[in-house]
Amino acid sequence: MAIDSILDTVRAGMAQERLRLDAASRNIASANVALPADGSAQRWQVGAGRDFAAQLQAVPADTREVSDPGHPMADAQGFVHYARVDMVQEMTTLMTASRGYEANVRSFNMLRGMTLRALDIGAK
Repeated sequence: MAIDSILDTVRAGMAQERLRLDAASRNIASANVALPADGSAQRWQVGAGRDFAAQLQAVPADTREVSDPGHPMADAQGFVHYARVDMVQEMTTLMTASRGYEANVRSFNMLRGMTLRALDIGAK
C-alpha cells in the first residue's frame, strides 16, 4: 500500500536525522576531552547505505595540541592532545538535522491527519 511506503520513508528520514544529531553531539562533547598520549582522536559520522540504513561510524581525526605541562595527561613535551573539532560545522549539522527531523515529524502528522479524515469520510 502507498501509505505504508510513505510511512517507511518518513521513519527512515527520522532515523537518519537522529543519527546525525547523535554524531554531531558526540563530536562536540569530545572537543575538550584530553586524549592519552598514545591515543588517537575519533570523529563520528553517519554512513548511509542504498536502502536508507544508516549507521554511526567512528573515523580517525586530527588532533590539536595545547601546552599545559601541569595537566595529568600531558606528554613528555608538556602538550595535551585534544580532538580537532570544527564547531561551526558541527553546530550547522545540529541545526540542519534538527530541522530535517521536524520536517519528517510534520510529514508524519499530516499523513496521519489525512488518513484519519479519509476514514471519517468513509464511515459516513
